[in-house]
Amino acid sequence: MTKLTVLVTDDDQDIRDGIEIYLKNEGYAVLKASDGQEALQLLENNEVHLIILDIMMPNMDGITATFKIRELRNIPIIMLSAKAEDSDKIHGLSVGADDYVTKPFHPLELLARVKSQLRRYVQLGTYEKESEAIAIEGLVLDDAGKEVFLDGDAVKLTPIEYKITELLMRNAGRVFSTREIYERVWNEEAYNAENIVAVHIRKIREKIEADPKNPRYLKVVWGIGYKMER
Repeated sequence: MTKLTVLVTDDDQDIRDGIEIYLKNEGYAVLKASDGQEALQLLENNEVHLIILDIMMPNMDGITATFKIRELRNIPIIMLSAKAEDSDKIHGLSVGADDYVTKPFHPLELLARVKSQLRRYVQLGTYEKESEAIAIEGLVLDDAGKEVFLDGDAVKLTPIEYKITELLMRNAGRVFSTREIYERVWNEEAYNAENIVAVHIRKIREKIEADPKNPRYLKVVWGIGYKMER
């Protein structure tokens, strides 16, 4: 089987090299970039399965790079930042990142996040597949192709947005709390997860609802959580 490739993007060479050592020890192929522009060039010419992307970089920062990556690719993005405030995390997630790790971090923590993202979003052929398609009126989720369609048109969802949509569509009519959504999708204990989940829900609505303020599919149940309307 072809090695999974991780693109490490950080303007600090010591950080790039340190992450590379841990990733290669786990069997991943590694590409390295010093800024967002270089990362985009590597993406054009290489098959990449996950990106580790620092926010503060010269030439092109991580936020701008994420916008550009999301125009073409839906591979997982893990952001790195020295800023630990919730507002910074939410901003990173809102532009399309799937996870956010605050510097300084332990390499094993980052490695665990990498494994978690790749386990969910790369088809390794070792997981048990569920039914391939789910339809709720004009909204269709094709699990075999990992795609979502609205009235026949493909909807570009990030991996995290896809997993949330899949969870709610497979359990249409059931209300999930913020904690349940976070723990099922991120596979870790929920901690200050309300804002993080809310950001992703808002982004999903913007993509699948004709009028996000009056949603047809993805509904909020005030004080309880979210559900996908049958």
